[in-house]
Amino acid sequence: MSNPEDPALPVWRSDAGAAVSCTEKVKVLNENFRELEQMLRDAIEDGVLMGCSEAQLRAEFHALVEAVRIDVRP
Repeated sequence: MSNPEDPALPVWRSDAGAAVSCTEKVKVLNENFRELEQMLRDAIEDGVLMGCSEAQLRAEFHALVEAVRIDVRP
């Protein structure tokens, strides 16, 4: 199964493993994914241009994603 809007993007799934089927939800999730991808690309490129290690930048952003906590629960 592929993402109905863009096969290059993930299939969004619930905690139970079912694919999210609502078209509007998939559109929002895809848009958020694309925006975050571009923001990360820009931040990594900025860091590299300023002399930072690309590997460290990637590791720090990965750690940031792992550390983010949310206040919303289903």
